[in-house]
Amino acid sequence: MFLERFITYLQFEKRYSPHTVSAYKADLEQFFAHVNHPEQTITHPNEITHHHIRNWMVDMMDNDITARTVNRKTAVLRKYFKFLLQSDVIDSNPTAKIQTPKTPKKLPVVVETDKLDHLLDTGFDAGFEGTRDKLILEMLFGTGIRLAELVGLKETDINVYEGTIKVLGKRKKERIIPINKELKRVIAEYLELKKSEKFNNNSLTLVVTNKGANAYPKLIYNIVRRYLSEISTQNKRSPHVLRHTFATSLLNKGADLNAIKELLGHANLSATQVYTHNSVERLKSIYKQAHPKA
Repeated sequence: MFLERFITYLQFEKRYSPHTVSAYKADLEQFFAHVNHPEQTITHPNEITHHHIRNWMVDMMDNDITARTVNRKTAVLRKYFKFLLQSDVIDSNPTAKIQTPKTPKKLPVVVETDKLDHLLDTGFDAGFEGTRDKLILEMLFGTGIRLAELVGLKETDINVYEGTIKVLGKRKKERIIPINKELKRVIAEYLELKKSEKFNNNSLTLVVTNKGANAYPKLIYNIVRRYLSEISTQNKRSPHVLRHTFATSLLNKGADLNAIKELLGHANLSATQVYTHNSVERLKSIYKQAHPKA
């Protein structure tokens, strides 16, 4: 079904992450398994119609798959058939007639900045491990970078004199993000402690484990969750919450939406506009508290 050709296209032309490629492949294999059954065998994508896709969507929703997940999987099919159409494999795109179910808008989860500021000022032990943990939270909140971007950050990506870091984002796209004075101080302190630990491997990756090995996503996720649990009772306490908090804080302070888009590394403005909803909700809350007729 030309799946491997599509996967190669995602890996080398679109430069999608291994995680994204794996998710795309799993969704497509699930779809192929659905359309091929004892009563029906499809050997070429040209045989697939919008009826097959609609039946798959209905089947997922009958099995209590959320509308958001159905839409995500359908989006994968759209990209797959668009690729096949552009490659002259198929004559028409069967997803053209597909309408996806509506999903409720979910506001990004954020942490109260006053509580986060207090945690960053007082919540960490001295020494290498405590400073490393503080660096992780300061970096995520101070720059808005993604978990995968922090894992891949190298010491050489930090320009202390310019006060910037160079981040390799999605699709291998580089961007430059300024860092504040406190973050510069924490980085300098952390690098000194990292050097004094005299790890055998001398990793050039910025964040490392207690034994000097390259940090991995689960480690950083667990560190963030542990510290955010001290100041928040909300279910979501992930590194991405700090990214949301970074963006929302900038917007609430009057930052330009296009500037926030560039700092976050979003491909288009629509992905950044979700933060305006948080800002509007904040204004509504202030209005209700302060206006005599609210």
